[in-house]
Amino acid sequence: MARVFPEGRLVYGMQLPIQSQSTIYAEPWEAAATPGDLLEIARAADRSGFGYLASCDHVAIPRRLAGAMSTVWYDPVATLAFLAAATERVRLLSHVAIVALRHPLATAKQYATLDHLSGGRLVLGVGAGHVQEEFEALGVDFARRGPLLDETVDALWAALGPAEYPEFEGPSLSFRDLGQLPRPAQERVPVWVGGSSPAAVRRAAVRGDGWLPQGDPREALPAQIGRIRQLREAAGIADPIEIGAITEPLYVGEPAWATGRRTRTGKPEELAESLREYRALGVDQIQVRFRSRDRAELVDQITSFGAEVGPLLNA
Repeated sequence: MARVFPEGRLVYGMQLPIQSQSTIYAEPWEAAATPGDLLEIARAADRSGFGYLASCDHVAIPRRLAGAMSTVWYDPVATLAFLAAATERVRLLSHVAIVALRHPLATAKQYATLDHLSGGRLVLGVGAGHVQEEFEALGVDFARRGPLLDETVDALWAALGPAEYPEFEGPSLSFRDLGQLPRPAQERVPVWVGGSSPAAVRRAAVRGDGWLPQGDPREALPAQIGRIRQLREAAGIADPIEIGAITEPLYVGEPAWATGRRTRTGKPEELAESLREYRALGVDQIQVRFRSRDRAELVDQITSFGAEVGPLLNA
């Protein structure tokens, strides 16, 4: 098993703004943001003790979905590599890479290089994807995306291992006698599986080092976590799995503007008390997202959270 964070502690990370701008979560100011803004946000998170920075993955968005999803989706490998050189400690997470869209050797080349260049900070988050036109444009069978993802993850375990000439033989994918250097800096790259459907939960349980739920509310987590543990036990997997959760939107302090009815606001002690409930549910890492009106406010929120809320999460 490739554990990322110390067992028994609640760690916090964040999905980067700007790099994906779905109307579900993007703030208005992100539309005019620059790469310089992204760098400053990443540096603030690195300074503030965040466990990871995450970047999403879509190759192309069809017109029918562009209104809701937008077409702003940075490439995760390029984005995380860009930020790796500007940060020192924070982990770099693909949340999530749609790895079935690409041959595993191509994926392994990109992410092994990223891990090598970042000094072993990669966490490879993978998921099935949901945009049919995207699969069709790239010549991949959308109806088979689940089985193909399972096979691709198995192939990536081989392709991201220590061997210069990895080998894999599967139903539709195979390779041998093909060398790839550099190898990842980590002996074993952690693979976290995203998704909350029964198939995704099963995949996380039997193939993942970690689980990245897709927006499950707090009350749904105990059943999902229990199911993962049951499936791992049935599969004979004794190693623990790192469980994630995405929190409600947050704002440290009392905002002078309308942050939305779902946003949790308040003093650091109040926010920490609320977030500690995740640890009691069996969660190892929480992904936080802050409401903000510009980059400066977001950096202030990241800094305040790291200095005033983070230290209280494991009190």
